[in-house]
Amino acid sequence: MASLLLAVIYVAFISLGLPDSLLGSAWPTMSQDLNVPVSWAGGISAVISMFTIVSALLSDRMTLKFGAGKVTAVSVALTAMALAGFSVAPNYWVLLLIAIPYGLGAGGVDAALNNYVAIHYESRHMSWLHCMWGVGASVGPYIMGYALSQGQGWPWGYRYIAILQVMLTVILVFSLPLWKKRGIAAAGESSGETAQSDENTDGETVAERKPLGVAGVLAIRGAKEILVMFFCYCAIESTAGLWASSYMVMHGGIDKITAASWASLFYVGITVGRALSGFLTMRFKDPVMIRLGQVLVLAGILVMFVPLPHHLGVVAGLIIVGLGCAPIYPCVIHSTPVYFGEDNSQAIVGVQMACAYVGSLLMPPLFGVIAQYVTISLYPWYLLVLLVLMVAMHERLRKLRG
Repeated sequence: MASLLLAVIYVAFISLGLPDSLLGSAWPTMSQDLNVPVSWAGGISAVISMFTIVSALLSDRMTLKFGAGKVTAVSVALTAMALAGFSVAPNYWVLLLIAIPYGLGAGGVDAALNNYVAIHYESRHMSWLHCMWGVGASVGPYIMGYALSQGQGWPWGYRYIAILQVMLTVILVFSLPLWKKRGIAAAGESSGETAQSDENTDGETVAERKPLGVAGVLAIRGAKEILVMFFCYCAIESTAGLWASSYMVMHGGIDKITAASWASLFYVGITVGRALSGFLTMRFKDPVMIRLGQVLVLAGILVMFVPLPHHLGVVAGLIIVGLGCAPIYPCVIHSTPVYFGEDNSQAIVGVQMACAYVGSLLMPPLFGVIAQYVTISLYPWYLLVLLVLMVAMHERLRKLRG
């Protein structure tokens, strides 16, 4: 039964990645059809991010009351409805409205699934699950491309993904008894089958406590450090991915088409790296994997400064940075219950997800301002500053909670 539930969670992570890259791949066509400026994609993305943050912050309260299984199923259903809504939206303003449930669904499933896996499964599964997210994020644009190439238009690209999300919702609903059995079994293993405690509606054993909230999370020793660390990581990943192509064009003089294809190698590095790090976690613990990732990110940034022929320094550097990013995100999440206990982990993971979205929302545009008014040549230096802060927070966390 545990293996069947794990298979469902793997499918859920693939499905979680499917919608994430749809807007970017469809927007050139959508903006023309809706007769709006290309830059207005940022408005939709911002609304999705803001409500993803709200949902992530509420995840502790929701999961404590209803259980991870139900929260995941409802969140995926919300995402499916939002995607279907996108496919019939008559104008830009309706898209902004539909982006609200889109963000709420994305944040709910992200926080609930990540914490559930961190508590109930080994670190290797966390790495491989996030690798599956990368697979989903890579497949999404191909589905949109198929719809466009067949003359069906971008609405059908969203409909195809919505149908897949509906199918996943049905699977999740039928799998709810598996979540309950897994929660009861885990509780029995940790308490010798003698625990006297409450259960949420998934049957997961929970402590008799109220939701912590942001203030409660910040009061926990070491929580601020892991939150800043997660903020910095997501700022590095999102900034590196968003500005890689522009850096190669404006700083390296690489032509736009070549730069666009080379920039994708950063995400290839992350996806391949997570597949490999899953095997490495069988031997090394999460803190070692996080440090290994940080060392690789540093090495990749330094390689960018090396003036190799044919711009190989920048390309190799991006791949190495991607490989370094690979183990950090999943291992930070997986280590959270170890550092702070299972009772606190859902609240902390929820705030971590919120910090992740804030980092992804704020830091790439901030570098855009720097690139416009100072120079885009500061791209590797910007990544380096964020890396140094992340390393400092990780080492302080180890001293406080290690």
